[in-house]
Amino acid sequence: MPKMKTKSGAAKRFKVRAGGSIKRAQAFKRHILTKKTTKSKRQLRGITEVHASNTASIRAMMPYA
Repeated sequence: MPKMKTKSGAAKRFKVRAGGSIKRAQAFKRHILTKKTTKSKRQLRGITEVHASNTASIRAMMPYA
C-alpha cells in the first residue's frame, strides 16, 4: 500500500503539539487593520488551539503528524 500524502496547505497552517492538540494562528489580522481597535489587534496575536469539531478533519489531512 502506498504512503498517504499530507495536504501541503494543512502542513503550513497547523502544527501538532506533543500532547496531541493542534495549534493554529489567529485569523482577522492580515488586512483592513485601520478600523480595528488596538485591543482587538493585540488579542489576535499568538496561537490558539483548533476547535474539537475541526480536529478530526485536520488529522485526516495530516496523517503522519
